[in-house]
Amino acid sequence: MNYFKVSALAAFLPLCFAAAAQDNPLTLGASVIYSQSPYKGGQDRYYPVPVINYEGDSFYVRSLTAGYYLWKDQQDQLSLTILGSPQNFDPDDTDNKQLKALDKRHMTLMGGVAYRHTAEWGTVRTVLAGDLLDNSDGFIWDLTYLYRFSFGDFSLTPGIGATYNSSNQNDYYYGVSKNESRRSGLRSYEADDSWNPYLELTGVWAINQNWNATVAGRYTRLSDEVKDSPMVDKDSQVAVWTGISYTF
Repeated sequence: MNYFKVSALAAFLPLCFAAAAQDNPLTLGASVIYSQSPYKGGQDRYYPVPVINYEGDSFYVRSLTAGYYLWKDQQDQLSLTILGSPQNFDPDDTDNKQLKALDKRHMTLMGGVAYRHTAEWGTVRTVLAGDLLDNSDGFIWDLTYLYRFSFGDFSLTPGIGATYNSSNQNDYYYGVSKNESRRSGLRSYEADDSWNPYLELTGVWAINQNWNATVAGRYTRLSDEVKDSPMVDKDSQVAVWTGISYTF
């Protein structure tokens, strides 16, 4: 993958299917992600992703996310969580000659805490997680508000939120070191921390008691700290996820 927001893939996408099967312990399925790349010369990509959701009393697995509940009831869930971050940059995946001279930015594993509160007025979810593999040495904080509308077998859930990236997180994925600048001809760049606001929309169709089809999308407005990077030539990113799942 050229790039995909950790919050989009590890926090947002698994919850789409989990919401449709929250009273059942196991959901399996298949899905495809479309993701835009903000990098110069980067190619938009399609990725197959398996859906593996398990909801237990003490722990859960949601595709790229797993966690242990510290507190769980119908309204509030607080957990320790680990999540895989597919965000990375590979110079072999860009058509831009200058970016081909840059170093790789690797995928990583992040860990932290997750909280979700559900009420009549909507749902608030948040994830605070930091790099566990010493790649970026950064952390992210994702905060979202959602409200679900039900229309028989179909539900529609719009959401609004923002992701905070620490300076280390941004600098690892968007910064250009002095050595890279000399090799590539790009100006050196050191990124600071930032907020990236987004809108999301999820539609779930309950085909029958066991089968569900899901389409989810997110539009992210990139912050100035990201847009000002000489690696980047876009001011926003769109991601779309679609799939089908079976709940046992």
